[in-house]
Amino acid sequence: MSSAVSRVPAANAAQAQVHFASLLSYETDCWDTHFAMSNNRQDFVLLDVRSAILFAEGHLPNALNLPHKNINPDTLNTFPTDTLFVVYCAGPHCNGADKAALKLAQLNRPVKKLIGGVTGWLDEGFELVTDH
Repeated sequence: MSSAVSRVPAANAAQAQVHFASLLSYETDCWDTHFAMSNNRQDFVLLDVRSAILFAEGHLPNALNLPHKNINPDTLNTFPTDTLFVVYCAGPHCNGADKAALKLAQLNRPVKKLIGGVTGWLDEGFELVTDH
């Protein structure tokens, strides 16, 4: 008798390699982001795509606030076109980062989503900063 886990067979190794390599080109995690920032290797712009109110209450260090509804050519014009953006929102229950990533991709901008968002950041034991 098989379990619900194994009832659908796993992909073969070649398919799995393509799938997981693809995921890494779309997403990054809180640990890698924190490590880059802590070791002066931040080669990306971290965008908090939540509202200005939520941003002020607590956000990731070095993040800029650009709510996803405000992403457009004018709000991006100060960034070189090859700037990598890492977008995040509240967490896995929020699709604001997906909306922001889609807009950035539609504007032909490199983008990755920070999986976990604020929730993931806090789960890793990292702290938020405030504008107070």
